[in-house]
Amino acid sequence: MTSLRPALDPRLHAFRDDLAAVSLKDQVDAPRFAEGRPAHVIVPVTALRRQPDPEGPRDTELLFGETVTVFDVADGFAWVQAGRDGYVGYVRESDLSEGGCQPTHMVSAVRTFIYRDADLKSPMLDWLPLNAPVTVTDDGQRFSALENGGFVFSEHLRRTDSHEPDYVSVAERFLETPYLWGGRSSLGLDCSGLVQCALEAAGIPCPRDTDMQEAALGSALADDEPLLRGDLVFWKGHVGIMVDSATLLHANATFMKTVEEPVEPAIARIAQTDGPVTSIKRLGKARG
Repeated sequence: MTSLRPALDPRLHAFRDDLAAVSLKDQVDAPRFAEGRPAHVIVPVTALRRQPDPEGPRDTELLFGETVTVFDVADGFAWVQAGRDGYVGYVRESDLSEGGCQPTHMVSAVRTFIYRDADLKSPMLDWLPLNAPVTVTDDGQRFSALENGGFVFSEHLRRTDSHEPDYVSVAERFLETPYLWGGRSSLGLDCSGLVQCALEAAGIPCPRDTDMQEAALGSALADDEPLLRGDLVFWKGHVGIMVDSATLLHANATFMKTVEEPVEPAIARIAQTDGPVTSIKRLGKARG
């Protein structure tokens, strides 16, 4: 059995009883180590699960074009580590393609479509979520051609070296989006998924889970500091974004969707299930 020396977070470190990433050779004892090989996601969204089971817990999701390192493949599932946020889990092997990719653009709309031709009336081949990396071969004025075929409305793309100016405005685009545990797209997302999507669109690296975000993002406010737009309010297992000094935006299981609501009643309600606010973090001034 794998013997751990320091305590490693299995969400962010690729180790199992029978196998571990070669990068962990000095940190874990395992019977085998794997270098891993690159792959990328070829479907709009795919679940990253805790076990190689289609009905197993969905910890997060991977988006079209995102890269992973594949350490093992068995029974239709690949054991991978995500390139964007380092999350480890199992994804359907059929949702991946070998090798990495060299994206030129990112999807900037919460959802956009891939058309067969550069024509809005042509058949829709598939869809793409916000922050999905794509490779454009012809940057057209109205439609852009993708490397693997199809066309996307050009105004729904941004170059990889550009970012959204205001992460709060990005988060607001997800209002009324259904709540989905582990979700990271406009089809459904959870509280930390909403924060991650918004910050990544603004060019701010963001971990996946609430506890990781609370530890890594921003600086903590003193109890008497007034809330500002863009502040992140954390509870044990929950997070929301302040739209202004009195309004909280969050994906939540109470309403089963992303909502805006007055922050004080929300704090009182959430305290009954998740306990009190654990911290409020400020990343810097959000525009708006």
